[in-house]
Amino acid sequence: MPDSAAPASPTPSPGQGESARAVTPDTTRFVLLHTSHPGNVGAAARAMKVMGFADLVLVRPRFADVLAREETVAMASGAADILARARIVDSLAEALEGVSFACATAMTPRDFGPPTHAPRELLPRLAAGPHRVAFVFGSERYGMSNEEVYRCHACISVPTHPEYGSLNLSQAVQLVAYDWRQALGGFGVQPRVPDATLADGVAVQGALEHWREALVEIGFLDPAAPKKLLPRLQQLVNRAQPTAEEIHILRGIARAVQRAARKGRH
Repeated sequence: MPDSAAPASPTPSPGQGESARAVTPDTTRFVLLHTSHPGNVGAAARAMKVMGFADLVLVRPRFADVLAREETVAMASGAADILARARIVDSLAEALEGVSFACATAMTPRDFGPPTHAPRELLPRLAAGPHRVAFVFGSERYGMSNEEVYRCHACISVPTHPEYGSLNLSQAVQLVAYDWRQALGGFGVQPRVPDATLADGVAVQGALEHWREALVEIGFLDPAAPKKLLPRLQQLVNRAQPTAEEIHILRGIARAVQRAARKGRH
């Protein structure tokens, strides 16, 4: 698989149990085989950190000092602590020490090999078990060898467009880390703004009365034959469920309409 260790997919799900998940021990390892580009190592560390994972192991990277290279640290973008704790080892066997279930992010070899699954098919079942899990990513140029895949218990393949399935290494890490975090329960979404205060019935009726007066002043509403205009406006406002601030805006517009109407009569 060119330029990556895995082929692509997502799966959102509302965050739940955030505080409980935040203190769950991290039993997940990400293993990168024979990486060529320092930037990919840094970007992979960043992808791991945003999903709450920290155990990174590199197997014989191209550059022995890759964890300290300027490009690596720059692409980690705040995940330097992941790089500081990362290990470099000589073999996949060493990288998988202590792991009870290894997932190869590669195509299954043609002759035989572990079963292939989409992440969302396999990962929820895996998350329910007692395993210490490792996700293994091949080199940017060659992916994983058959022998490396044979060491794994399963292959995961991110469903991509059938005509183009090449993912950058760090993109593959991000997608797998996201799906695995969702399988483990996910993190809650933090609100960025406070909940708005909805206008109460008195405020809504005051605004509608104000608009009735303004519409009469500009000749849009004939008070002698109002038809269904006001009830329709009432339904419109009910559907909109305006906030208190929005009601203030609507009343301000009504005042401006009235001022313009009165100015035009003088």
